[in-house]
Order: sequence, then structure tokens, then C-alpha cells
Amino acid sequence: MTTTAPTVTRGAESLGAERFRLITALYFTQYLGVGFLTIGLVAILRDGGTSLATLGLIQTIGLIWPLKFLWAPLVDRFGSRRFGHYRSWLVPLQLGLVITLLALTPFVTPADHLGPVIAICSLFVVFSATQDIAADALTVRLLGDGDRGLGNGIQVGGNYLGSVVGGGLAVVVYDQWGWVPAILLLALLTATALGVVMAFREPEREVLVRRAGLRELLTVFGQPGCRSWVLVVVPLYYIGAAVGYAIVSPALVDAGWSLTKIGIVSGAIASAPAVLAALGAGALITRWGRRRVLVLGGALLVVATLGLLPLALGETSTVWTTVALCAFMAAYAVANVVVYTINMDFARPDSAGTDFTTLTSFALAISFVAAAIALTAAAWIGYEGVLVASIALVLLGTALGLRHQRRHGVTA
Repeated sequence: MTTTAPTVTRGAESLGAERFRLITALYFTQYLGVGFLTIGLVAILRDGGTSLATLGLIQTIGLIWPLKFLWAPLVDRFGSRRFGHYRSWLVPLQLGLVITLLALTPFVTPADHLGPVIAICSLFVVFSATQDIAADALTVRLLGDGDRGLGNGIQVGGNYLGSVVGGGLAVVVYDQWGWVPAILLLALLTATALGVVMAFREPEREVLVRRAGLRELLTVFGQPGCRSWVLVVVPLYYIGAAVGYAIVSPALVDAGWSLTKIGIVSGAIASAPAVLAALGAGALITRWGRRRVLVLGGALLVVATLGLLPLALGETSTVWTTVALCAFMAAYAVANVVVYTINMDFARPDSAGTDFTTLTSFALAISFVAAAIALTAAAWIGYEGVLVASIALVLLGTALGLRHQRRHGVTA
């Protein structure tokens, strides 16, 4: 690989629908495995007798994702001009995702082989996090300002669709036919994106060498409005959503739901409307603008969080809880699309992967911290108290987000 980083994409608009086909394939397959590891595998291991404490430890593998900003500059800096800067990353990474999934097939009783299973899953997360850096950078370069809403809608929608299959369908396949068919399904679907990436011809771009270091990571915050957006608006907006989401699984367990039922409802059924909500939010950003959809996302989160209050108070109705979770996940998807779109606005062409990854990693880290605080607080103020606090945070984040967009010249 050469030490080059492109700055200006040429001919991106001429790719038309090919851009969106690539984005869909990358983000769908990225979350196939992630959805399986965070939702499906948890249910499978628990069914095999793995303790809750061990499951909690396994979940810490996900902390690799917020740390990906540390090696994002390397993805921007090193790449092959001949094969396409980010394509030269995406092809081997996509292949790595397939291989690591296939490496899980021998462990037909994963609860009895936690060591190798966790090691392979950790490697998969490293591959998926790095693939996300390259995918984000290429997406920034391929999408113009007017396409970013739709592009991020497809991105978030693809993520949720991947979660539906990886977190829901894979569990059903495992339950009916066993471990190997479930893993082969995930590997086969992940391999579909490999063909799309290999067939894609990354547009020619000018080249600028930039240093990969901490100073380079921080320069993105020097742009007007970036610090207040990332350090104030997004934390409040995201903390409110993350706090509400964090108490869902333990509340369902306390309500007597089995882990398999939780996985199917929260991983598959509730994520399905989120796909449509993400695509709709992307289209609305193109039509209405970022500011209005930011407010819409906040309003939907408040209403949807109110719908979770019966669950927090011990209501165990399957129908009501499922509807409430569907509404919450859809609202969360809208919020994700608008935040990602504005983050993309701050990503500079010559350091697209570094900038976008740094901004999204910060939000992701905030979500992890907020989730931990929420679960601790629930022991003191109850699930309902946590939900009320999350509503207040979302309202504050939405108000400050509206002010931020107005202050920095966003008229719609």
C-alpha cells in the first residue's frame, strides 16, 4: 500500500444507483455479524448455560468499536491508488469477516468453547470496526450534500436490517437446524457484499499526504460549530436515547421474558420498522432539511420513550411491549440518521475516514457510558425514573440542536 490519501472524488455523481447499492451491501453485511454477536449469540450462550456475569464480560468486546478512531488515520493514509484507496481496504476486510464467521463453525456447542469463540468474535469485531472506517470514508466521498440524507438513511437502515437477520433470523435458524446452518447463513450473506465491492470501481481522486496522529484526529473539532455539536448536542441527544434503550433488556428479563423471546422481539421484530424509519428519515432530510428532521427525531423519541413506561412499571403485555419497542427503535433510527448526516457534513474529503469515525466514535462511547450509568441509576430510582430522565435529556438535546443549526446558518 502507498502512503496516500485522496482529497477530491471525481465522477462520484456519475455512479448513480451504484453508490447506494454499494452502501447498502456494506452496512447490511457489517451488522449481520455485529447483530448476531450482540443479540443472537447472547441468547444462544445463555441457552447453553453461560452465566449472566460471563455474558456481560463478552459484551465488552463491543468496546473495540468506540476505539476505532485510534487507527482510522491509517485507513485514510495508506491505500492502493491502482485498486482504489478504500476498495483496497474493503476487499480484504470483507473477506476477513467471512473467514472469521466460518472459523466459528467447528464450535457447535459454543457455551462449551468460550475461549476460542470469544477470541474469534474479538477478531471479527476488529475487522468490522475497520471495515466501518473504510465504508464511512468512501460514503463521505461518494455522496454530495444533497445525497447525504438518503445515503445515511440507507446506511442506518442497512444496519438495522443486518441486526434483524443477524440478531433474529440467525437465532431462529439455530433453534430449528443448529449452529452450523446459522453460521453458514451469516457467512454466505456477508460474502454477497464481497462481490459488490470487487465489482465496484472507486472513482479517481486527487491525492494529498496527511500525517496519521493524535493532532490530526483533533483538527476536525476546529471547524465552526463542530465542538458544540459533538461535545454538547450529540451527547444529550444520544444519552437520552441510549439511557432509554439500556433498560429495555433487563426490564424484559424482570418481566419474565425468555432470552430467546427478547432476542426475537428486540433483535428482529422491533428492528424491522427501524429500517423503514431510517429510509424515511433519509428521504425527509433531502426534502425538509436537517433541522426539521432533528426536531422530528427528538419528538418521536420522547413519545416512544413514554410508551416504554408501562414496561418500566412492570406491565408484561407482549403486544403492548412489542409495539412500544417498535416505536422506540423507529424513533432511534430517525435520530441516528440525522446525527450521522450532520457528522458527515463535518467530515473533510482529505480525512473522511478519520473525521467521520472520530465523531461517531465519540457518540458511541457516550452511549456505552450512559448505558452503564442508567443501569446503576435504575437500582436507585427505578426503571421509570431512568426513562423520565432520558426524556428530559432528549428534550434538552433537541432544543440545543435546533439552536445549533440556526446559529450556524442551517435554514431548514
